Amino acid sequence: MMNYIWSGMIVLAIIFAVCSGNTQAVSDAVFSAADEAVTVTLKMLGMFCLWGGLMRVARQAGLTDRFVKLLSPLLNRLFPGIRNDAAAKSAVSMNITANLFGLGNAATPLGIEAMRRLKRHAPFQDTASNDMILFVVLNSACIRLIPTTVAMLRHESGSHVPMEILPATLCVSFLGCAGAILLTKLLGRKHG
Repeated sequence: MMNYIWSGMIVLAIIFAVCSGNTQAVSDAVFSAADEAVTVTLKMLGMFCLWGGLMRVARQAGLTDRFVKLLSPLLNRLFPGIRNDAAAKSAVSMNITANLFGLGNAATPLGIEAMRRLKRHAPFQDTASNDMILFVVLNSACIRLIPTTVAMLRHESGSHVPMEILPATLCVSFLGCAGAILLTKLLGRKHG
């Protein structure tokens, strides 16, 4: 659906540019935006590689196992279907950890693995379980301790203090996550 929306917006922009005689402005905007997109992507790639490497070192050093043990009481309450599955708990907690540090894109492979493990415990294989739904909600409304991506984008845009958004980010993400969990639990289906 989003492909159709974006395609429609591009086609409309070209039609309006031709009708108003601003084809050169659209052409210039396309090339400058493409150049800027490549530059920002390369800078973000470096940051994701750094954090991905740190997460791998943490996993090999056993820090992730400690984090799983720390999160285990919370995970047992939030995800009762994986109470006895250490691998699923590990996948979910690693995804939560990556999201806590504001690495949403770097957390994607961890989230896919966690969802695969949650699916194994689903009572119906063709329907998302309450645990799977809650996991998606947590990914969407996760608490961000360090808004890494936003801070990097603010820095690239010329902000002198890119982390000044930290108090507001913490407050909003905590309230959003708590509200999302509450609504998901209240509206959850009875069959699991």
